[in-house]
Amino acid sequence: MTLVKERRHQQALRLSLPPPIPPADFRHRPSHCPPVFPATTNPRCPYIDDLSDLEKLTVLGHENGGTVYKVRHKRTSSIFALKVLRFDRNAVTLQKQAVREAEILEHVDSPYSVRCHAMFDSDDDLCFAIEHMERGSLHDILLLRKVMPENVISAVAHGVLLGLQYLHRMQIVHGDIKPSNLLINARGDVKIADFGVSRVVAGKHDSCDRFMGTCAYMSPERFDPERWGGDHNADGFAGDVWSLGVVVLECLMALVCAIRFGETFEMPKNSSSEFRSFMRRCLEKDWRNRGTIDELLNHPFVVRSCYGSMEGLVDFD
Repeated sequence: MTLVKERRHQQALRLSLPPPIPPADFRHRPSHCPPVFPATTNPRCPYIDDLSDLEKLTVLGHENGGTVYKVRHKRTSSIFALKVLRFDRNAVTLQKQAVREAEILEHVDSPYSVRCHAMFDSDDDLCFAIEHMERGSLHDILLLRKVMPENVISAVAHGVLLGLQYLHRMQIVHGDIKPSNLLINARGDVKIADFGVSRVVAGKHDSCDRFMGTCAYMSPERFDPERWGGDHNADGFAGDVWSLGVVVLECLMALVCAIRFGETFEMPKNSSSEFRSFMRRCLEKDWRNRGTIDELLNHPFVVRSCYGSMEGLVDFD
């Protein structure tokens, strides 16, 4: 295992895209996504009929091909995040990615993933009005270079596993689990965000090497499918488990961790036996033997978080 001592900007590894999911008929109209649970920002959660209903307050961040704004609903003063993806007619790859994200967001409705409240499309951009997560991302917290205590890491892992359990039951592989895609609200709830490289699998096993992602969090079968048995046979869901393992390790080490697949993995000496056991199940190099979501939700490292709260994460920063 190699530990990189300086946090770095994560560059997406660009690979060819799979055939896009047939897009829902959302073009030129808002697509409302009413949640089962009320949004944490404001319990009223109004439907947004037009982009003119939203007032831009500040820029929250930039992503590949777009910008995220903090916005306010003029009539109710509810706060949202507005993700604006901009592309020209020649940006075919970005358009396919945006269509796929829109299709998935229309169907995802879980308290463990960031909710979409409306979508708007034009010739040059696609806008998502999504749940505003007040405390930013896990990446923002890790940039403070603080080592998280294991009880907080356990709570983070528990929330992400519940989100992945929901997505996988819907046959959705997220494909890019990493700290910047795990957002935190005012209560300390961790939610999965950014479905730009996610996909719906066609069957039990689906090729896992044909879409974008982030190198540092890629599983062996995605990074080198010929060597690690990922070509046309790998379970794409197992790749999300590996990525979560890298995130959990990063939380403990306060460093970006680059794992060399051909070397013996050494566990941090300052970690508990429960933590080390959890990591071994997540970072099993053979995807066939890697821990499953249901197994990991019952792992002693994760179960102990069920008896606490998320207050530790709220106070952590």
